[in-house]
Amino acid sequence: MKHEDIWRALDTLAAEQGLSPSGLARRAGLDPTTFNQSKRRMPDGRARWPSTESLAKVLQATGAGLEEFTALVTGARALAASRPLTRRVPLIGFAQAGGEGFFDDGGYPVGGGWDEVSLPEVADPHAYALEISGDSMEPVFRDGDVVIVSPNAPVRRGDRVVVRTQRGEVMAKQLARRSARRVELKSLNPAHADYSFELAEITWLHRILWASQ
Repeated sequence: MKHEDIWRALDTLAAEQGLSPSGLARRAGLDPTTFNQSKRRMPDGRARWPSTESLAKVLQATGAGLEEFTALVTGARALAASRPLTRRVPLIGFAQAGGEGFFDDGGYPVGGGWDEVSLPEVADPHAYALEISGDSMEPVFRDGDVVIVSPNAPVRRGDRVVVRTQRGEVMAKQLARRSARRVELKSLNPAHADYSFELAEITWLHRILWASQ
């Protein structure tokens, strides 16, 4: 197990519960700063690991099993979904996503009057469905496919994401690299170009959890 893998798993578990790392610590009965970024390194730069006691409290508080947490540590993007279709979320088209009035400044869907779809329970209260149009995401996503998107899920290199730019462009891509200044996106369809943006050009970047095809 690597230090960054343990912390990424905790961040993912928090997002699955619709919580921030501080909220996860609070739910587990720990000091709210226990999982903060500043607590993940010693003052001299050495790695600081979460204690087994804090991990045990987190698993108990969230109902996650050790095997599920281990799966997150070893690379799973989310907890395995085995629950029935119980939740309805907004279904937004690509054209709507690029327009005004469907997302607030934080990148969360707002308003009403849209269609809805059912999906397995996702902890993120701001999760939404996006209907793919066109061929720019083929062969991974085809015209008419519906992808489930989580604004609160942690994003890392290699994840498939939906991005909206300041110009109103909305695209589904693969995150190739994100630095302190730029975001590099790889096109899913090899016939389409890759993209590179300054962070200031990006309105929001959300992770695709799964697709209903």
